[in-house]
Amino acid sequence: MIAVLLLILLAMMIAINVPIAVAIAAVALIGTWTEKGVFGFYDAALTIFDGSTNFPLIAIPLFILAGALMNTSGISRRLIDFTAALIGFVRGGLAMVNVGVSLFFAEISGSAVADVAAIGSVLIPAMKRKRYAATFAAAVTSSSASLAVIIPPSIPMILYGALTDASITQLFVAGIIPGLLGGFLMLCLCHWFAVRYNLPREEAFSLDRLWSTFKAAGPALLLPIIILGGIFGGVVTATEGAGLAVVAALLIGGFVYREIDLKELHGALIEGVSQTAIVMLLVASSAILGLYLTESEVPQHFARWITGVSENKYVVLMLLNVMLFMLGMILHGAAAIILIVPIVMPLVQQIGVDPIQFGIILTLNIAIGQQTPPVASVLVTACSIARTDIWATTRTNVPFILVLIGLLLIVTYVPAVPLSLVDYFFR
Repeated sequence: MIAVLLLILLAMMIAINVPIAVAIAAVALIGTWTEKGVFGFYDAALTIFDGSTNFPLIAIPLFILAGALMNTSGISRRLIDFTAALIGFVRGGLAMVNVGVSLFFAEISGSAVADVAAIGSVLIPAMKRKRYAATFAAAVTSSSASLAVIIPPSIPMILYGALTDASITQLFVAGIIPGLLGGFLMLCLCHWFAVRYNLPREEAFSLDRLWSTFKAAGPALLLPIIILGGIFGGVVTATEGAGLAVVAALLIGGFVYREIDLKELHGALIEGVSQTAIVMLLVASSAILGLYLTESEVPQHFARWITGVSENKYVVLMLLNVMLFMLGMILHGAAAIILIVPIVMPLVQQIGVDPIQFGIILTLNIAIGQQTPPVASVLVTACSIARTDIWATTRTNVPFILVLIGLLLIVTYVPAVPLSLVDYFFR
């Protein structure tokens, strides 16, 4: 009963805009005090320290920094030029370029917000100049950017792995097929929009232009090979791979392209530190909440309640997806992961769902939440760049959201899609 009251209190605090990390910590400390008295605060302090010094979490600020370096060193621009030369000649090609560049950028930054900020600042104005509707430009940029949380390396996957002790490398491998499938489906949707609304063609295909842009983007194209090759080849861990990404981006941007703008880099570093601080505060407060929930057996009660509705694995997964979809509409991705993982993991294990598969399910729900107001962090960023109304953009964005939902259903009910590569390489 106390746990239910505390969860209601948590919801009320979030509703009145109390910072989520503060709300979680306050509720967890109240719960700890009711269970153990003041002596419980000693355990809480140790739990905060242990939870926030988890080695894999170091990867988060490093990938954010790698994305910032890409933005300030001309790497993003060269990737856009090469992708435009490769597929930009078809009708509606600029929209396809948007999706294609997101796939490249996702393999380096792991952050959808960084993706939409980097790509949107270049491609959204370009699309508007080519007579694309502003809402469509914002929608395709926002939705394709959310592929960054599905394709490795992915910051939500790192956070999930740190909370559950699941292999982050296996999570990265499991995200490859769903990420590429999502990118292909979005390319098909862009082509459908192009045919239906007679979207403009770009320049005619030129082999010379393709070759020149490929040579210019060549060093940038090595980044995913270096990062993912090192991680999947077992040479480095995911955390070390994040450090490798920073070094590679710095060397390519600073010594090959020689375009690092120190003023812009300073601003990006400040933004990266702010984002990292928010995530780490959430992680620290979630450690106390996890301790309280475990000692109060809330996950076990939740599992019994869900299995009381149905013991069928696929029905339970449907209920979990509905719950995650609703949470994604009102919580940022990191907060949703931190709140839900300690509660649902015992249930996931009980019904026999592979933790790696569930990590991809959870990550896809985060991607959908980034597109569904009122929070919709990635969509809001795209709308601010395009200067469009969020609700008008959401109406245009519905087909792209349906693509993400369809991908979620495939990953949920066809486990081979996320797990086939994991089984081949690791099991």
